[in-house]
Order: sequence, then C-alpha cells, then structure tokens
Amino acid sequence: MWQRGLNWAAIILVGIFGVMWVGVVIYADHGSSVWMRIVQVVFGVTLLGWAVQKAVWMVMHGMKHHSG
Repeated sequence: MWQRGLNWAAIILVGIFGVMWVGVVIYADHGSSVWMRIVQVVFGVTLLGWAVQKAVWMVMHGMKHHSG
C-alpha cells in the first residue's frame, strides 16, 4: 500500500516538474540559443509523457486487480 502511494507521488512530482521545466524554458529562459531551448522543451515534454504513461499504467494495473 505504501509503495503504491509513493509511486503515485513520484509520478505526480515528475509530471509537475516537466510542466514547470517547459514553462521556465518558454517564458523565462531568453539567454539560451533557440536549439537549446528546443532540446529543453523536448526534455520537459518527455518527462510529462513518462508521467502520463505511468499514470495510465497504474490505473489499468489497479483496475485488473480490483475487477477479478
């Protein structure tokens, strides 16, 4: 039970960090070159995508255990 809660906490933290990373890069980082900003946005979107993928997996995995 604790592990499941900690997994959700990690997923939420990574997702929030990904969104904040993209926001900082788009709105506050004007000193970097364009290609570096693009790389950083891709990194942030990758973090967000990972969090969404893991959240979907956790929901589906939980549904399999409760439907049986």
